[in-house]
Amino acid sequence: MSGNFSFSFSGDDIEDGGDQNPTAPNASIPAPQPSASAFPVQGKPLLAATRHDLQHMLSQLPSKVAYGILDVDLDGRETIQLPRRELWDVRVQLMAEDDGGDTEPGLGNHDVKTGVYEGGFKSWESSVDLVKVLSLSRDFIGDMNLAPRIIELGCGTALPSLALFQWSLSLRGCDDNCGLSLVLADYNPTVLQLVTLPNFILCWALHQRAESQVLADAFSSEGELDLNPEVLRSFEDFLSNRRISLSFFSGAWSTEFVDLVSSDNASRAVTGFKRHTIILGAETIYSPFALSTFTQTIFSLMEQERAQGNAAEALVGAKKLYFGVGGSLDDFVAKAQELGANVEELREETEGVRRGVVCCRLP
Repeated sequence: MSGNFSFSFSGDDIEDGGDQNPTAPNASIPAPQPSASAFPVQGKPLLAATRHDLQHMLSQLPSKVAYGILDVDLDGRETIQLPRRELWDVRVQLMAEDDGGDTEPGLGNHDVKTGVYEGGFKSWESSVDLVKVLSLSRDFIGDMNLAPRIIELGCGTALPSLALFQWSLSLRGCDDNCGLSLVLADYNPTVLQLVTLPNFILCWALHQRAESQVLADAFSSEGELDLNPEVLRSFEDFLSNRRISLSFFSGAWSTEFVDLVSSDNASRAVTGFKRHTIILGAETIYSPFALSTFTQTIFSLMEQERAQGNAAEALVGAKKLYFGVGGSLDDFVAKAQELGANVEELREETEGVRRGVVCCRLP
């Protein structure tokens, strides 16, 4: 497999504007091996699994960010508007900080550079499909007897998690005692720093600007948000008051990655409340290597949740076939069923590049 490639569909960023299947016998679920990862490149070390401190990430943000709005049509029922930091703004920041090194991977002509950059700066079609699926069952995010935990693997711009976060701002109030946990994971730490975290701040700021003069003053008519200390303090205070935790992880999928995510204290359920974990993945199975390790990772996470008495499921959005690189949604379904999961197709897109969304649960 080539180290650099573009899928045989448009690599451009998204523009702004079933029954259960038969399952195999209860097969043992192998944990990801330390040496295995979705991104094996001979002679190139893999990025180690790393937890990133939110306060440190906030301290590394630029003074302001430019953004656009992606309108997602929820199949004619309504439209959700999701903010995203502009890619040109990321480039401007990187050029200003340029120390003479190479251009940041992901801002050039390749969709993916295997083992270097895994597509996180762009928003992919299947992430929008996941938003549409999640919109049909969003009420769980407002259940005050439930402590939702969202884990998005290969999050990039994190559209599905952003949608859930935005809905939670309306459905969960200050009297919410059970909390909401959002775990954002991407292979590249720069993606988390440059787009994932800014997108969450933008989502919060746009939702709350009518109630805060600080936020109202921070927005400019040019589509920019000032990230001054007062804005960032307000963001942290809001998360604390609403019992919302944001946890960020980077690095290759591996046993160490699973252990690190599972041991995250910030995302532990509040005593006395039942936790429901939903694992999300969009466009994460575009090669046989990625498919295998991604599948092992989500099954390991679901196994650990079940061992703790928590409900868990995985929603996976992907193309039916990734031409030239070998991954497919059907291969993922077959692998999941081989490991004993119940798999249900939740959505299918037949126009253009064929895509689907499936839900996996352990029996």
